[in-house]
Amino acid sequence: MAVEFHHWRGNKIHESEPKRWRYTDGVEVTKDPARACGHCGLAVTAEGHDGCLGEVPGVVNACCGHGVESEAYVVLAAGERLAGADAVAWFAGESLG
Repeated sequence: MAVEFHHWRGNKIHESEPKRWRYTDGVEVTKDPARACGHCGLAVTAEGHDGCLGEVPGVVNACCGHGVESEAYVVLAAGERLAGADAVAWFAGESLG
């Protein structure tokens, strides 16, 4: 049976047993949840923000996508939500990511 890979913060992971996820090096995701991004290599901040974004003024929540453009998003304090390429373009326009 072929292993189906997914990503967690830019790192390849797979389900080794039902509901048990591991990185490709065998370490369980729950044992190293704050592993540096597999795309940019930066660790999450102490507050849990993506290392490449940090805390962004005017943003409620955001994810850079970790190399997967379709997973990027930003929720602005004004209520607008941008996703995918729109979010990546917003980050670039704000000199982020």
